[in-house]
Amino acid sequence: MPHETISMGRLKQTLLKIEKHIYSPTAALSVVAYVTKEPVSYQEKTAGLPITLSPGDKWGELWDCAWFHFQGVIPASAAGSKVVLLIDINGELCLFDEEGTPTQGLTNVNSEFDLSLGLPGKRVVPITEQAHGDEIIDIWGDAGCNDLFGHYRSGTLKEAHIAVCSEETRQLYYDYEVLLELGTHLEEHSARKHRIMQALYEVQLMLVEINEETVKKARERLGVELAKRGGDPTLSISAVGHAHIDLAWLWPIRETKRKGARTFATVLRMMEQYPDYVFGASQPQLYVWIKEEHPKLYEQIKQRIAEGRWEVQGGMWVEPDSNISGGEALVRQILYGKRFFEQEFGKDMKMLWVPDIFGYSAALPQLLLKSGMSYMMTQKLSWSVHNDHPHHTFLWEGLDGSRVLTHLPPEDTYNGPAAPRSILKAERDYADKNVSDHSLLLFGIGDGGGGPGEEHLERLKREKNLQGLAPVEQEPALNFFEKLEQGRQRYKTWKGELYLEKHQGTLTSQARNKRYNRRIEKALRELEFAAALNLPHASAYPSEELDAIWKEVLLYQFHDILPGSSIKRVYDESLERYGILLNRVHELIHSYYAKLAERIDTSREKQPAVIFNSLPWERNEWLQIQGNWMQVTVPSMGYQAVDVAEASVRSVSALSANREALENELVRVAFDLDGSIRSVFDKAAGKETIAAGSKANVLAIYHDDGDAWDFPADYAQMQVGAMKLMDAKAYVDGPRAVIEQHYAYGKSTLTQTIRLTSGSKRIDFETKANWQEDGKMLRSSFPVQVYTEQVNCEIQFGHLKRPTHRNTLWDYAKDEICAHHWIDLSAPDYGVALLNDSKYGFSARGNVLDIHLLRSPSWPDPTCDRAEHEFAYALLPHQGDFVHAEVYKQGYEFNVPLQTIETQTKSGDLTAAKAFFTLRSAQVMIEAVKKAEDRDSLIIRLYETSGSHVTTELSSGIPYRKAMLVDLMENELEQLDSHNHTLQLSFTPFEIKTIELAGLSK
Repeated sequence: MPHETISMGRLKQTLLKIEKHIYSPTAALSVVAYVTKEPVSYQEKTAGLPITLSPGDKWGELWDCAWFHFQGVIPASAAGSKVVLLIDINGELCLFDEEGTPTQGLTNVNSEFDLSLGLPGKRVVPITEQAHGDEIIDIWGDAGCNDLFGHYRSGTLKEAHIAVCSEETRQLYYDYEVLLELGTHLEEHSARKHRIMQALYEVQLMLVEINEETVKKARERLGVELAKRGGDPTLSISAVGHAHIDLAWLWPIRETKRKGARTFATVLRMMEQYPDYVFGASQPQLYVWIKEEHPKLYEQIKQRIAEGRWEVQGGMWVEPDSNISGGEALVRQILYGKRFFEQEFGKDMKMLWVPDIFGYSAALPQLLLKSGMSYMMTQKLSWSVHNDHPHHTFLWEGLDGSRVLTHLPPEDTYNGPAAPRSILKAERDYADKNVSDHSLLLFGIGDGGGGPGEEHLERLKREKNLQGLAPVEQEPALNFFEKLEQGRQRYKTWKGELYLEKHQGTLTSQARNKRYNRRIEKALRELEFAAALNLPHASAYPSEELDAIWKEVLLYQFHDILPGSSIKRVYDESLERYGILLNRVHELIHSYYAKLAERIDTSREKQPAVIFNSLPWERNEWLQIQGNWMQVTVPSMGYQAVDVAEASVRSVSALSANREALENELVRVAFDLDGSIRSVFDKAAGKETIAAGSKANVLAIYHDDGDAWDFPADYAQMQVGAMKLMDAKAYVDGPRAVIEQHYAYGKSTLTQTIRLTSGSKRIDFETKANWQEDGKMLRSSFPVQVYTEQVNCEIQFGHLKRPTHRNTLWDYAKDEICAHHWIDLSAPDYGVALLNDSKYGFSARGNVLDIHLLRSPSWPDPTCDRAEHEFAYALLPHQGDFVHAEVYKQGYEFNVPLQTIETQTKSGDLTAAKAFFTLRSAQVMIEAVKKAEDRDSLIIRLYETSGSHVTTELSSGIPYRKAMLVDLMENELEQLDSHNHTLQLSFTPFEIKTIELAGLSK
């Protein structure tokens, strides 16, 4: 029959008809569920409320848990047949063996999923290939009353049966399905398409009645087409099973632990059935949970890893957000991640595996190369809204010029169905098929869906070398990258950040979580420095406790926690834990500085206090101690003993404050009646900073009907008003001119304490807000007298320049941008910086610097940021450009306060002031000082801040015997020449160097 007259509808109906004949229920299982609100262990499985269930009976509400007990007897009529169980509880279920180890995960068939990628359900439990009859079924399963994405799906038992499986019919189903889809997607005029359609039509006629004989004949007919092989391939595809698991998102962290067990158990069962199956999984945190909660399952995983069929992927502790996470945090993601895989499995990780993060910092390539990783895999750039990324295979060049080989699977998903359409799409859409012979295919169902199911693996069996498709081989992703590496010289280069044109709302959502993240990153830096200073005299460096705290902080930097895109419970839990962790870190900081202060000679001081400075330059600042003000000068990365009795309570000259203006010897700030700023006059430069006729720091409110990820691109056209000034008072407090402004809008209130300190041009805006708006965003902007085509934005270990114009769609797409401590507009002679202590979302258009303060989306957390907030930002006018003005130092000082220890010690073996580490260059920053992971030596991490070639000296006040250059994994690269404990160091632009000082003197 001509292809045109073959009915596709009838062909698809035949496939459904075959499917219905695969399983024949023969007996019902008896079901009892023991229901609890939170998970309980296997040993406590009968602790919940017992409910006897039949299909259609309800057992739970959203997030309820239950241990299900399934019992039955295989009927005699099933003797000689393949027998399975069919189980669907309308939730996620993990079956356990009699020892309490997970054996298989099951997913409700009606779970939410992108059905274009296939069906998510897993309901079949293999029992025996050939039943004898009368075998007893007695199985326990741990259930969650939620689907893959945390949604409620009725909480009723759908099915629980013993069934006979017709294996030949099951095989026919996949024979037919693969050829039907291949024929559907081949070019209309290809002979291969017509042959396949004819074969399917003939089989359709055979299967008017489905029985053993017709199934056999149908398989023989389709076998002719399935046996046809491809010729010499132009493109080959490497396929690896995948089960992307978000460590929290639309479910709490406790549920992720169970999702991991369900998924990994299912993978192991599939490997027993399919010898070609190769699976990969990232994130050491997930493996740790499995090891802690299911040690026998973990040992089974280790065996498959040793065998080479289970690939550990990626080199980070979790798949983190890379926009907001600090630079040292990204280093620790790699350090802890790679060390775990090496110590547990003997694997040296070579690739970054981040399929789903919301943009990629330009600092990453250098971090990867200096950690021994040369490759990166992601696919999220396919989500960009305005521009298609031009490559699937390319060299990604980072901030410092480092390049890593990067691949985006051309199917543009990590949940691929491994169907013919997947392979054809990869070949059709592969942007670099002109220069590359290889592409990667990720297949399976994630987030607890068990990864690949039988459908994926049955398809792949038939697609290894099938005429009409590029050949597919299941193999580890590392094997794929090693093949890809061979064509490296032909690939194009992409320079700078990989900006995702989507999810810009995640730079602001869940502001309290982001503030805690910034504070604990800085506190951990301070603690490691304080503890390291005691190293020559104390062995009690808190390595184990630091590791535990760091790993929990790294968990909360997961790409659906730190960006603010999880449900309320995730943030209720993380905020509580952040508070506990931060308090503990501050206790330890005080303890270690106090230990050092006990050794400092303060015999000349009446009321001694010791001020510590962890930044690598001398700081001259005002401090308030015991209620009195004093000006202190503290050496670079050192301390200064002071006499609190000499604290000044005098007013400072040239300082004034009233409701109209704040003024010191350098700057005059004038306010409008509505509380906004109409002038910032730089007296030292004789220059007005605010653009003529403009207002600065208007607390503007906009409509925002987006979700946690996204807000309207045209929000600026939807301003609904501004916070209204209700009251203000001005006063001088020691060295500070202060105005307190009280605002209100709708259900929200906000207080800003604006400060100008003697000797500084920095204008601080310390803010407390009770934000209770729905579907709104709060922003502040500063139109300044600086005109430049680029804004300078601090990122991890350096800064980026981004356009201030919107000439092209690429420029337009970057309206909302990420920065860390500061953004800055600079001309060669003058500039203005905007600093912050916990904000990450900004915009720079023309001469306007704009900071995104708060927003209140309603999904997935309906209460997102309707809460009390504290944050601060600052405006900093400066002469010269941002490099000349050393803006990065101001950013660090705004985030890293001096530490004061009041002490009773009068004498000791240390001088009253000391610098432990000093640098000759103002362009180099010391980001971390810590104990080495495996040795009693010091690690010092430095980076070049300005984008220049720099030579500097690093001098140590701690004697040492040997200095080495090491990589980020703390492996020695070369020994360094040292003279009088001073090192000569040369940096290329934005280069990171890690130094190890060994043989510390006591």
